[in-house]
Amino acid sequence: MWDQHMHCIFSGDSEALPSDMINSAITKGLDGICFTDHLDYDYKEEPGLFDLDLDGYREKISECKDKFLHSHPDFKIHWGIEIGLQPHITDKNNNVTSKYPFDLVIGSSHVVNGTDPYYPDFYKNRSEDAAYTEYFESILDNLHTNADFDVYGHIDYVVRYGPNKNKFYSYDKYSDVIDEILRLIIDKGRGIELNTAGFKYGLGHPNPTEEILKRYHSLGGEIVTVGADAHKPGHIAYDFDKVPDILKDAGFKYYTVFENRIPHFLKID
Repeated sequence: MWDQHMHCIFSGDSEALPSDMINSAITKGLDGICFTDHLDYDYKEEPGLFDLDLDGYREKISECKDKFLHSHPDFKIHWGIEIGLQPHITDKNNNVTSKYPFDLVIGSSHVVNGTDPYYPDFYKNRSEDAAYTEYFESILDNLHTNADFDVYGHIDYVVRYGPNKNKFYSYDKYSDVIDEILRLIIDKGRGIELNTAGFKYGLGHPNPTEEILKRYHSLGGEIVTVGADAHKPGHIAYDFDKVPDILKDAGFKYYTVFENRIPHFLKID
């Protein structure tokens, strides 16, 4: 198994050293990892927090690859990015993805009409349903641009932070907009991820939920990466023991690993 969503010290919300993340992954028996540090332009809550030192990041991961190649030649280290999508910065984001040789580009919705759902202000003076709907509609807005990415990250990220989290949330409740999201992703030849951080946040489910993964497969979706969204070594491969059954129950026989932005399909054991 590979963990293809993790953050280290180059992300504004992590203090983890890349070497510590790698050692943790090796200890946990993973076959490979992909670093996907944050780049979120126009992040109004804390301007500059997620501006990424791309050249420094690239150099450090390259150093780690060389270092661990000698001690662990069978362990693979890939270099990627998680880009915060917003329609008005699409060209700026695309300039980055065209310039650097990433293995994987995760496109994620962290900012919705100027506000990150991580913050309580996103939910003020309106219902949770309205906030969740706005979040999903913002994904559609991003999908109607020419945003460059390989997989859409944690499609129902918003439920991690809502007033009631996922207590009243279900795929059925938002199926119309979620189905449109999934169809657009499939039509564009892109994929989604199974993000196990939902278990870490106490949701009892991954992001997106099992029902959304099943619906994605039933609509013809084939590309699905797996990541724990770890920001420190101890969270790498979080609850990965659940992953094979989740994917198989959703109808998948393979999961996807990206290298040089090309999807490779690995059989689920």
